[in-house]
Amino acid sequence: MTLLGAVLAGGRATRFGSDKALAALDGRALLDHAIASLSPYCDTIVVVGRTDAPVTCVPDLPLSDLGPLGGIAGALAYAADHEFDAVLTTACDTPFLPDEMVAALRAAAPAYAAEAPTVGLWPTLFATSLLAHLLADKPRAIRRWAATIGASAVSPGIVLTNINTPDDLNRLSSSRT
Repeated sequence: MTLLGAVLAGGRATRFGSDKALAALDGRALLDHAIASLSPYCDTIVVVGRTDAPVTCVPDLPLSDLGPLGGIAGALAYAADHEFDAVLTTACDTPFLPDEMVAALRAAAPAYAAEAPTVGLWPTLFATSLLAHLLADKPRAIRRWAATIGASAVSPGIVLTNINTPDDLNRLSSSRT
């Protein structure tokens, strides 16, 4: 299976107050951590929703400001155009992707992390239906769309790190020193 890794990084970061993707953890941008977290599992990595990144940038589809589902749509369209079988997604505010989570996603695909639905494994065959879903102005919650395609919510007993505020980042930084 050829797998595209996609970091969803097009959010406004309103709770964070600044560009969350560029916030530093252990001397590296959160975006760089997210890219590195996908690398062991994917043939190619892209960043969705940004125009500047150390890898190929892909736009949200059908337009920006549709939330993470627009990012997944952009990643799936890119994957379909470049003959990938599936897309493994994570968000720039989820800097670590444990092996156990990836194994659970692979076992249940299409699937997403129950506690963090931006982490998911989406077969490319859903590219057209997701775009149609967004163009029809249907609900943009990942979980709602995932239910329409029969995706499973997986929870392999691990908690994913998610950084929404500067305090979250400070707590994580403090716990790692």
